[in-house]
Amino acid sequence: MTIALFFGSTTGNTEDIAEQICDQFNNQMVELFNIADEPLSLVAAYDKLIFGIPTWDYGELQADWDDIWDEIDALDFTNKRFACFGCGDQVGYPEWYQDAMGLLHDKLIALGGLPLGYWSTNGYTFSASKATTTDGSHFVGLALDEDNQHELTSARIVGWCRQLEQEFIQ
Repeated sequence: MTIALFFGSTTGNTEDIAEQICDQFNNQMVELFNIADEPLSLVAAYDKLIFGIPTWDYGELQADWDDIWDEIDALDFTNKRFACFGCGDQVGYPEWYQDAMGLLHDKLIALGGLPLGYWSTNGYTFSASKATTTDGSHFVGLALDEDNQHELTSARIVGWCRQLEQEFIQ
């Protein structure tokens, strides 16, 4: 199984997470793409996708994602299985926690994508997020907070990747 992982990163946190995710897929191939250097049009060659997107400030897109945001609309995600992960700060920005991940998730569904990798909101403290399911029980992808819960990141990545291994083959 070949999976493409696309990410944007300003501080390096999302890139580090992307590399850790790649390391978890021991028997499968994950190809890593930094959207600052590689065109997002490369998604056309893959049916299994992972996207890493941090939320900035008051629910805003990271700069690299902002630069290509409108280009996403020209891509066909019909029947492409995708999962998202996001980095955010649930203490400093509790009203916008993981909003960028939610915006990307919704955009990809509107373009025909099939979402995977929903993650429980248990263990997080935030007041609002565009990245939760309607009932608020799950994030629409793996939510990570390197500022306030760094000690939980590794275990969350391992658990999420095991979950994705199962979901990608179903």
